[in-house]
Amino acid sequence: MPSLDGPVTFRARGFAPREVRVAGAATLVGLVALWQAAASFGWISTTFLSDPAAIARALWLLARSGELWAHLSASLQRLAIGWAVGTGTGLALGLAIGLFTLARSPGMAVVSALFPIPKIALVPLFIIWFGIGEGSKVVTLAFGVFFPTVISTVSGIDGVPRALIRMGQAFNLPWRSIVLKIVLPGALPAILSGFRITTSTAIILLVAAEMIGAEKGIGAFVLQAGNLYDIDNLLAGIMLLSLVGLVVAWVLGRLEKVLLAWR
Repeated sequence: MPSLDGPVTFRARGFAPREVRVAGAATLVGLVALWQAAASFGWISTTFLSDPAAIARALWLLARSGELWAHLSASLQRLAIGWAVGTGTGLALGLAIGLFTLARSPGMAVVSALFPIPKIALVPLFIIWFGIGEGSKVVTLAFGVFFPTVISTVSGIDGVPRALIRMGQAFNLPWRSIVLKIVLPGALPAILSGFRITTSTAIILLVAAEMIGAEKGIGAFVLQAGNLYDIDNLLAGIMLLSLVGLVVAWVLGRLEKVLLAWR
């Protein structure tokens, strides 16, 4: 029989996989290096798939000419405004549905009816309604971001343990304090996870909207390069979109660390 006099091993470490940033960066670098090697040894045809060196050269020339910054600034402005509008309105409706009985059934009925509609299919309609300018593009992004934000907010609120809410009520906490100190912090992880989905959705819709009607923007640049069979610039635009996605994901990751430090 083992002795009970020695120290007891602590086993309740929880389930928390760690993020190793070096491994993630090394994976991306390794994939790019493999791509470059495949192109250099002739394993893939650079006629249809430019190598990373050619794409980097195309990005450098675009940056030197100033064309890159013109397209990037136009896209980032549309992305920021459309995402902010869609997220703000989606959070408002999601909170209303999650907290108030009167808003729940009507709100969920509207969301369930409109959410399955492909948002890209609505771009021509938004152009007819709001014109070919910035209005139609911003509305397209906001509309696409709105519904996932509502759903993630409602799901987060519904996922808050009701025992915590009852405990707050047992201690006579006012409704406002229960919402601010129990419901919203408990729903915040789901809401922030929804942000990761909505930012990706916004980037996809941004490209689609700019391809249909825009003179400046990454989507318009990619479409123009594709029409000219300029593979280097076409892939340079795609890589630029990937970099935008990586930066947005990094910002959201830092936001999660700050807002969810209590975990």
